[in-house]
Amino acid sequence: MIDLGISKLALIGAVALIVIGPEKLPRVARTVGTLLGKAQRYVADVKAEVNRSMELDELRKMKESVESAARDVESSIRTETDNFEKSWQEATAGLDGSTLSSGDDSAGALQALGSEVYPTYRHPKKNWRLKQGATPLWYKARTGVRTRAQSGAARVARYRPKSTSSPR
Repeated sequence: MIDLGISKLALIGAVALIVIGPEKLPRVARTVGTLLGKAQRYVADVKAEVNRSMELDELRKMKESVESAARDVESSIRTETDNFEKSWQEATAGLDGSTLSSGDDSAGALQALGSEVYPTYRHPKKNWRLKQGATPLWYKARTGVRTRAQSGAARVARYRPKSTSSPR
């Protein structure tokens, strides 16, 4: 870079004062200052853009590596799932009773066993009209949540301080 010391700047200022003149020197100095500021901002913008593009490239590489790892995991899960399905089908092939002859004594036992192994779905018979609260009543009681609504007059009558005056 250019090494500008105090002595070189003073020499440049003296030459500019002689060449430009004292009337135009402040205006020229302002113009040079604004141009230098714009040049510095432009250089800073270019640096920032280069940094952004480098970070973007790094993020793209990272994204590609994560996607490839996800694809590898997905393919391994699919192969393991297929292997499990095949082994499950081989293990449960004799339980449905279709491969056994009906005259065999063990066929009836396996068919009865198959109905026990695979129970049919039964609906829990919930009462859909009954509203189930999400917060338990014991928690509401402990934290002081009101569970019953009261009118304003009933609330005043309930929480009115007792008078300490003596009876007449």
